[in-house]
This record gives sequence, structure tokens and C-alpha cells, in this order.
Amino acid sequence: MRCGAKCFQVEWEVDGKKYREAVKAKTSIEARKAIRSHVGTKATIVSVKPDKK
Repeated sequence: MRCGAKCFQVEWEVDGKKYREAVKAKTSIEARKAIRSHVGTKATIVSVKPDKK
């Protein structure tokens, strides 16, 4: 985990199925990039929200 990183809840859709995952990143843009690199470019990202713990 990098300095200044937060936890984001990312919700995406692939082939009509919705998924949700917690991602640790500095910004919401980095969280989107992490999901795209993990899942692929087929993923349509629905929402990125900061996790409130």
C-alpha cells in the first residue's frame, strides 16, 4: 500500500453480470485503472465510491 492510499468500492459490469470489489488506490482514477488491468477492457465501470470504514 502506498502512502496516501484509500480504499474504493468499484462496481463494474461484464457480459450483463455486476461485480463489486474493494481496491486500494490514491485516487478514483487509479482504482479504475486497477480494475481495467485486472479484468480487461470489456469491463464497463458503473461506479467508484470511497469506502467509509
